[in-house]
Amino acid sequence: MDRNYLDQRIRKIPNFPKEGILFYDITTLFEDGAAFKKIIDELSEFYLDKKIDKVVGIDARGFLLAAAVAYKLGAGISIVRKKGKLPHKTKAATYEKEYGPDTIEMHEDTIKEGERVIIVDDLLATGGTILAAVDLVEGLGGEIIGIDFIINLSFLPGFKKLQKKGYRVNCLINYDNERIE
Repeated sequence: MDRNYLDQRIRKIPNFPKEGILFYDITTLFEDGAAFKKIIDELSEFYLDKKIDKVVGIDARGFLLAAAVAYKLGAGISIVRKKGKLPHKTKAATYEKEYGPDTIEMHEDTIKEGERVIIVDDLLATGGTILAAVDLVEGLGGEIIGIDFIINLSFLPGFKKLQKKGYRVNCLINYDNERIE
């Protein structure tokens, strides 16, 4: 996929949610029908012949991606939510964020032993959230076939952490700094 095509459609918001952070707003990609179609086609392409059972989406933008990718692959959806948001029995994983610990959860019966799973989310940064999601999926017996993102902040360690653990990781666009160009 053409990096410039995506980059031109991502709104960059300086100093959000705090000073010194450049926020990559992908809602503009979702609003553009052609761009959204390209993203879903690209995220799905590798898996079309892989017999995926579940697509896991991470709260909240990951839900939108997971739904569309799962539809394209004929797979089910499992969701990862912030603690306290799921109504049934859950498994939890806690991880460190730059400003303290956070916890995510999945229903304990959402992934069956041996199911082939991919995880999709909007952005990869330090890797804390995605590694916690990986722990949940594997703890429930899922086999992770791949992990996909729209954006990778390659100046942060998330991508390297996932590769070091041997996961197939695909990112549609990489940013190597937080400057608006």
